[in-house]
Amino acid sequence: MDQFTINLLFVGASFALYIGIAIWARAGSTSEFYAAGRGVHPVMNGMATAADWMSAASFISMAGLIAFVGYDNSTFLMGWTGGYVLLALLLAPYLRKFGKFTVSEFIGDRFYSPTARLVAVICLIVASVTYVIGQMTGVGVAFGRFLEVSNTTGLLIGAVVVFAYAVFGGMKGVTYTQVAQYVVLIMAYTIPAVFISLQLTGNPIPGLGLFGDHAASGEPLLAKLDAILRELGFAEYTTHNGDTFNMVLFTLSLMIGTAGLPHVIMRFFTVPKVSDARWSAGWALVFIALLYLTAPAVGAMARLNITDMMWPNGTDAEAVSLEQIETDPRYDWMATWEKTGLLGWEDKNGDGKIQYYNDKSEAMQAKAAEKGWAGNELTKFNNDILVLANPEIANLPGWVIGLVAAGGLAAALSTAAGLLLAISSAVSHDLIKGSINPSISEKGELLSARIAMAVSIAVATYLGLNPPGFAAQTVALAFGLAAASIFPALMMGIFSKKINNRGAVAGMLAGLIVTLVYIFLHKGWMFIPDTNSFTDADPLLGTVKSTSFGAIGALVNFAVAYIVAGMTEETPQEIKDLVESVRIPRGAGAAQDH
Repeated sequence: MDQFTINLLFVGASFALYIGIAIWARAGSTSEFYAAGRGVHPVMNGMATAADWMSAASFISMAGLIAFVGYDNSTFLMGWTGGYVLLALLLAPYLRKFGKFTVSEFIGDRFYSPTARLVAVICLIVASVTYVIGQMTGVGVAFGRFLEVSNTTGLLIGAVVVFAYAVFGGMKGVTYTQVAQYVVLIMAYTIPAVFISLQLTGNPIPGLGLFGDHAASGEPLLAKLDAILRELGFAEYTTHNGDTFNMVLFTLSLMIGTAGLPHVIMRFFTVPKVSDARWSAGWALVFIALLYLTAPAVGAMARLNITDMMWPNGTDAEAVSLEQIETDPRYDWMATWEKTGLLGWEDKNGDGKIQYYNDKSEAMQAKAAEKGWAGNELTKFNNDILVLANPEIANLPGWVIGLVAAGGLAAALSTAAGLLLAISSAVSHDLIKGSINPSISEKGELLSARIAMAVSIAVATYLGLNPPGFAAQTVALAFGLAAASIFPALMMGIFSKKINNRGAVAGMLAGLIVTLVYIFLHKGWMFIPDTNSFTDADPLLGTVKSTSFGAIGALVNFAVAYIVAGMTEETPQEIKDLVESVRIPRGAGAAQDH
């Protein structure tokens, strides 16, 4: 059986499962559409949350970014994991106790203002649409390779599949679909990693293999990788090469952005009790850790495998020949990925070899001039293909490649569905029912939610065709927007009685606008190519990249909110009582002085 047929079997079987579950668990009421009837078990919710969370950025892109940058991109792991701890401790139980369907509804009621609710909807839509772009990018990459079609065609197919099960299932259908998707994606991520770890280190646990010895040379794996990269003019994998201030800001942006992402927070509205919200977050961390503890090993081992394939006889010998790439079955993956437009090579000096090295390194430029090289000839290697290509690079069995195909698609589709649900809920429940037409029927509200989701899919698909970066980088922009706008409003809404409606609205708008402008200045206005004034290589403010600005935007939000609240009327007593009731466990008495 050829690889294309195996891929179709795995992908087709997983899609049939997802759509079948969505039909079985189809939402019949607004409560089921928005919050799955508040009847999801904490373990199931933790698994669904993990699938919702481990998007195309985590599954497809993160290991690629770690592989080609190394230690500095461990910020993705630290920021995203740390954000879940913040979410579990500071937000999830309190928001569940408040008992509403959406984040915007909480903000509107807490800050006693339809305007605050509307601004929250705008912030939510901007952050979620940006996030969906990254998911659709991942969908296009995965479909393009495994169905052997163009990246654009793959993205369009993915949009149709998301539409098929997310529009009809609502939160109820999406929740149980995400449980199945988690099982698929975690198996797809860890099984190839186990195989590759066994090949390279003899250790079946990738996280331990990363710190073990390279089987072929007897050297520590990381030392071997550092040595090879150093010989090819690249930065060492284990060293810190970037700007520390930007690294800290980026980690902080990811952390507070995680805690402010509406599609993740919505998951905690689906459990029966407040205590279940904490347990859900705990279980989600366990399920997420299975992938996140494996990702650094996947990145390091894949980078080592790639350099070994490009220099099969060592970096002191000849590079891989064009003839070997074209005739050796071990290099078939290069031809198949070249068709997607995400991998490319060129024999620039006509010597029949493909030299892969850092042609920007001065030391390598001198070596290249001596040997007659004309520059790096592996001209394109998109970071987003690394995990999907990894089993092929390691020459693993066809069924493993098919499983990874299904896993990559599960990761991208599960998060895309959650985000689209958050967007549609904001439009139908908060905008239409909350502001435009409060008397709308439940049937009409469900219809408007589904129409909003369909429009969101169309917009995300269009933007996904020209994303502002790799999947993980695009997602990082969404985290910055959530960090600057939604997270501060939730924190102040729960823990501060001083912030009134005017302060909240001014803070959210200030945080959103300043962050959005900074991103557009670096990534292009509305992400349109060539409309940017700066780049992340040469940013506007010192070393602060657009992906790191969310933490600064959050500070702006907090500062403006407190200043405006201090200059305007005090928060009403009933709202102070509401804040008190959300924070204090039911049945707890006042503190006693003994």
